[in-house]
Amino acid sequence: MGYVFDFKDARSYDQWLLKRKNRFAADLESRLMLGMLDPVAGESVLDIGCGTGASIIPLLDKGLDVTGIDPSPYMLDILSATLGDRVSLYRGIAEDLPYDDNSFNHACLFTCLEFVDNPKKAMEEAFRVAKDRVFIGFLNRYALTGIGRRVKGIFTQTIYNRATFYSVWQIKSMVRELMGTVPVRWRTVCLLPGPWGSWMKQIEGSGLVQRFPFGTFAGMVVTLVPRFRTRPLAIRYQPKNLGGVAAGAAGCSGMAPSGGLDNSPK
Repeated sequence: MGYVFDFKDARSYDQWLLKRKNRFAADLESRLMLGMLDPVAGESVLDIGCGTGASIIPLLDKGLDVTGIDPSPYMLDILSATLGDRVSLYRGIAEDLPYDDNSFNHACLFTCLEFVDNPKKAMEEAFRVAKDRVFIGFLNRYALTGIGRRVKGIFTQTIYNRATFYSVWQIKSMVRELMGTVPVRWRTVCLLPGPWGSWMKQIEGSGLVQRFPFGTFAGMVVTLVPRFRTRPLAIRYQPKNLGGVAAGAAGCSGMAPSGGLDNSPK
């Protein structure tokens, strides 16, 4: 199951989003998610590890039918107080989702894999319950910010001490192991340290810049391809009585002489 946010960490995370610099980064991340997932209004989305709503709110604003699931009751309480009945919320873990196969058009794992025990199982569950696309957003192992967070965690206690950071190649490798050669695309954002302004948002939104694999936040979208499992079935068939056909065939065969056709001139 991994780490479940307690009351203190849930409040700290929610307050972290209120800072201007962090809101700028969160906006870049949600833009990347929506741009890569490319959902259509009215489609259903499952936000796995929804937290306090950093990823859910942009999905709702897009006009999507959103369901959120998270193992932390404190996270869900904060989100419920913010959104009310705009979203369906459930308590559960990413590695064992309580939904049938193909229950949603899309699924999102937004900074969720960092805190689970079995990231491959969490991805497998996301691929199972979605039928179109899955977005995986994660903190980049090779970003300068990510390296700084891990170094800071050596000296002080932070939430990132409980997190596991992944690279684009690690996540892509796990996707290939689970799904084979399905279409996969990745991008990163938050490559530059600032200052935070509208011109910075344009630079960070550039497709060329997003192809650098060193942004603080990496996004990957997996397009699901239907797979069918088949097994051979024995077909029981009782042939009809062919006695008359056999007799007719025998009679026809008796029409030709044993030596073949007589082609001699008359």
